[in-house]
Amino acid sequence: MGRVSTSRSASLSLNLPNGDRGDIAVRLREALLAAEFTADGLLDLLGAPAYAALARSETVPALRVTRGDSALETLVRLFLLQQPAPRGRVAEVLPLDACLEGGWLVATGSGEVAAAVDVRPYGGPGGEDWYIVSDLGCAVGGAGGIGSGAEGVVLGVGGASTTLAGITVRTPLDSALDLGTGSGIQALHAAQHATRLTATDLNPRALEITRLTLALSGAPEAELLEGSLFEPVANRTYDLIVSNPPFVISPGARLTYRDGGMSGDDLCRTLVQQAGARLNERGYAQFLANWQHVEGEDWTERVRSWVPAGCDAWIVQREVQDITQYVELWLRDAGDHLADPAAYAQRYDAWLEEFEARRTKAVGFGWITLRRNGTAEPSVTVEDWPHPVEQPLGDTVHAHFMRQDYLRAHDDAALLEAHFELAAEVVQEQVGLPGAEDPEHVVLRQHRGMRRATKVDTVGAGFAGVCDGTLSAGRILDAIAQLMGEDPVLLRDRTPAQIRLLVEQGFLEPASG
Repeated sequence: MGRVSTSRSASLSLNLPNGDRGDIAVRLREALLAAEFTADGLLDLLGAPAYAALARSETVPALRVTRGDSALETLVRLFLLQQPAPRGRVAEVLPLDACLEGGWLVATGSGEVAAAVDVRPYGGPGGEDWYIVSDLGCAVGGAGGIGSGAEGVVLGVGGASTTLAGITVRTPLDSALDLGTGSGIQALHAAQHATRLTATDLNPRALEITRLTLALSGAPEAELLEGSLFEPVANRTYDLIVSNPPFVISPGARLTYRDGGMSGDDLCRTLVQQAGARLNERGYAQFLANWQHVEGEDWTERVRSWVPAGCDAWIVQREVQDITQYVELWLRDAGDHLADPAAYAQRYDAWLEEFEARRTKAVGFGWITLRRNGTAEPSVTVEDWPHPVEQPLGDTVHAHFMRQDYLRAHDDAALLEAHFELAAEVVQEQVGLPGAEDPEHVVLRQHRGMRRATKVDTVGAGFAGVCDGTLSAGRILDAIAQLMGEDPVLLRDRTPAQIRLLVEQGFLEPASG
């Protein structure tokens, strides 16, 4: 599911390129690469302002800088701006007959050809040149064509898609499941580190577009299954499950790509609760989700109750909107604000009526990560973190769960015997009045990953500052006690809680040696 808002001026084309003709996709990919129709090539051609405008669905700057006749300019107008191009010129750039035969292009009847689908260059995390296929006008930065108000539409890459791709743990694994694949961006990422890949979607059109995305990106084929939630895979288990589901909390199920069709946040709850039984031991399930903030209820307890037995969990709320902001966002996403004002007001009112009936005052958005852990007491962390982070966060997510394992296995006595190192890119800040002899408080701040900051006392700051893996935590505390004239036994007794917090939040790491 992608959060985009586009024009609604045309109807959904029923025809898609032939996904069984992989040979045509190979030839088309070669031609696109030869013309430098890549993420880097686009930025070089358009320049930063026009490139950014295209991502906001503003096409005029891109049209102005693609008035030439180069191969790259032709492809940008054809696939990104949905402008017909002369057959003769296209034939010089692409294998024209094959693209017409395979359904990637269509003849307009005026000596020109047009794109049948959006094809958007997308840069992989390792510098790979990939392509995301979507319905016309529905890739981020797409031009005219259909809008997200059309039923059955398959959207391209949006902010939610890239967020999920960035937080996903990327370790080599045997099996992965992309549930609700859409245009296939999560499947494309997973194909790089999973031996076996399955992608599912309730919309059969999305499965065909995923097939095209993988083929045009030169990625391995995936098993493609139609159906809702986990129904298509029954009781199969996986090492990784990812899903950017239709999480919008709305009255009814008007739009398949967006609305879950269940009451309130029940779809996200069901997805999370059912995922635990489909994970192999130590396997991850990672989702984007919405959840209700209900009057008289703690939202953290609401989402905590979703976590299935036998799983660790890390749930991060990134944003909260009051119900009016939320309704307006999704009405605009569907283009309803451009329709009849009376119909817009009616839909707005019905949405608020639904929220009021459920005593919902706001809606939260965030990430949910589960890890199957059937052998230990589960660790469930739920937090509100609206602050900037550094993507990609897959390694940070993996490290979070490794730290939970470590802390479970080490009681306070074991922590005092352990050796620690200060994590990379952690700095100390002293806050106080100018000229004051001592700071009012000391803050440790991360410049990577979650970019956390935490206040520490003098002991905590001194302890973190000398953690280089050489001395045990207990010996460091003994030295601090001697310097400060404190009882070392009392210091050893009260400091492990602070050490545990610094390890849990990633400021300290167990020494590798």
